[in-house]
Amino acid sequence: MLAGLLLLNQSVFSQEYRRRETNLTAFIQNLFPVQTEGIDYPTVYENLYQLYANPLDLNTASRDELSATYLLSERQLNSLFDYRTTFGPFLSIYELQAVPDFDLPTIRRLLPFVTVDTQNRSLSVRNPTDHYLIMRVERVLEQQKGFTAAEPDKNGNLPRRYDGSRQQWYLRYRYSRPRDFSFGLTLEQDPGEPFRWKPASHHYGIDYLSFHAQIQNRGRWRNILVGDYQLQIGQGLVLASGFSLGKGAETVGGVRRPSLGGRPYTSLSEYGYLRGLTATYALSKNWDVTLLAARNRRDGNVVADTENQEDKISSLQTSGLHRTPAELADRASLLEQNLGVHVLYHSDQKWQLGATVLHTVFDKSLQKRDLPYNRYEFTGKQNTVLGLHGTYLWQNVNFFGEAARSSSGGVGAVGGAVASLTKRLDAAILGRYYDRNFHSFYANAFGENTRNSNERGIYTGLRYVIYRKLTLGAFIDQYRFPWWKFLVDKPSQGYDYLLQTTYTPTKKLTVYGIYHAEHKAKNLPERLSKTKETVKTVRTNYALNAEYTPSRTWSFRTRVQWGGFQYTGFSPSNGVAIVQDATADFGRLSFSGRLAWFSTDDYDSRQYVYERDVLAAFSIPAYANKGIRNYLLVQYTLNKHFDLWLRWSRTDFRKQETAGSDLDEIAKPHKSEVKVQVRWKL
Repeated sequence: MLAGLLLLNQSVFSQEYRRRETNLTAFIQNLFPVQTEGIDYPTVYENLYQLYANPLDLNTASRDELSATYLLSERQLNSLFDYRTTFGPFLSIYELQAVPDFDLPTIRRLLPFVTVDTQNRSLSVRNPTDHYLIMRVERVLEQQKGFTAAEPDKNGNLPRRYDGSRQQWYLRYRYSRPRDFSFGLTLEQDPGEPFRWKPASHHYGIDYLSFHAQIQNRGRWRNILVGDYQLQIGQGLVLASGFSLGKGAETVGGVRRPSLGGRPYTSLSEYGYLRGLTATYALSKNWDVTLLAARNRRDGNVVADTENQEDKISSLQTSGLHRTPAELADRASLLEQNLGVHVLYHSDQKWQLGATVLHTVFDKSLQKRDLPYNRYEFTGKQNTVLGLHGTYLWQNVNFFGEAARSSSGGVGAVGGAVASLTKRLDAAILGRYYDRNFHSFYANAFGENTRNSNERGIYTGLRYVIYRKLTLGAFIDQYRFPWWKFLVDKPSQGYDYLLQTTYTPTKKLTVYGIYHAEHKAKNLPERLSKTKETVKTVRTNYALNAEYTPSRTWSFRTRVQWGGFQYTGFSPSNGVAIVQDATADFGRLSFSGRLAWFSTDDYDSRQYVYERDVLAAFSIPAYANKGIRNYLLVQYTLNKHFDLWLRWSRTDFRKQETAGSDLDEIAKPHKSEVKVQVRWKL
């Protein structure tokens, strides 16, 4: 009888599943329901988009790859692999319904990022599953100060202006098949950046160009990647790809970093990646070795050291903007070269142990300004980081950790566990210790600081399913900083915590509420104190969100969020935003729009709210001061090969005469933007 049921299931499951395009912006908003600074949201979005564009094959995906979706608990991961071992390869995506511990909400969230490939195709670049070209142009409609005519001052000097045009240009080409090959090219020109062909100063027409060519799973060669790439190894103390959730609504799974190895870099962030070659080779069934070599040009602020008659770099620039003479002078001013090796031992998804060495050389010395908070920053031309990492899976508990040491003698260490304690209760605990003189340029391990240094802390997270329609999540993170920080002129400590509840009474309605509070120390600004006094601060955020999908055509999202920021002993700054979104999908033609009202006392109480954007683009503006924000997004699918997007947005401010600041200033109390994007796909 069991055999008969399995045959029936195989017949049902063998139906073809047709993937629909999903709203990645809404997906990320649910992962980060309250936005905070310190998380590289564009890179998270880009990695999520690449996962969506190249879904994981359920029959070949590793535990680390599936855990990188941050959608499955340790118990669900165990159930999936036990099911695959017991019944063999999946025949269809629908077979997920038969996996123990998988419920329909989890399956619905997972569907955009997984597939089942039942065709055993040999390597051929003539059979991609993802082949497309995206082109986009966008522009601010109002005249900005940086693009106005420059009039000489009384001394005959011309004021600063942007050297390029007002448009932003973007092109992305991708030709790939997951776990086999990938070829990609990304071009971008920001507004104000000039087109120049000056090879001697590393200008090759368009300002930003990124490319890669990747071959995977060819015999013992697990991965060969040429061009721009990142590596996600261990817990990210030496090498990290940037796709990490940190602290958000995913209060448990987001603390552990999966080891994914080398991945193509396709983000528009113009820093944090390696350009060169990386390759992973299987020495045996359980041993892998990864080699990397990279040569990058970095943006840095060059200062002359007259005493030693050499140029030095006082700071690395990460904005990626090259519009003015000063920004162009910083462009590609520093040559960075990297050599590295990673050796990994793994055993049947149960445990792994790895060692990493990364050696970095600069052609100019890095030396930050001589200020107290910079006392333990990296200085010099060379740095070597050595790291050891490991994971161990025991039943439904996943233990993980990594320790590393840099040339300065500084040590970094992070470790913890993620566990499915019961079918309803998941928990995570993580501790970290980063010396103030620990220097690792490509690290992105869990932490409160933007860099893994000068920090010690412990994080605890819980998620409890009261019943299948109601879920609670919470975390508390306590940390301290043994030395000074930027705008914090003494050793300090702090903590933050989050409480969340999600209620899904029907598959058409989801409601959640969030409360997040951060307690930190910070210097008082000059407007409040003439002395550099350091005091405690509190930032609070509240959000209520309701999503209603009455039909396949219509969907609505209503959001109210408010919060404030306060220096101890002074009046708080408060802000609120009320947002209404609506989407209508008529098949080939879809519309999405927003009307938002916001009011904040000042920039301290600004509100961040995700906005839906054209495919492969990301938008999270800060709603500050008082005004109204709205946008309209139209998508039209001409045929299976061609899509068109049009997006218009506008912010109208009240009680102010201008919008923006410095060279982005507009002499009107409003700002409007328009985007046009086309995609051709095979």
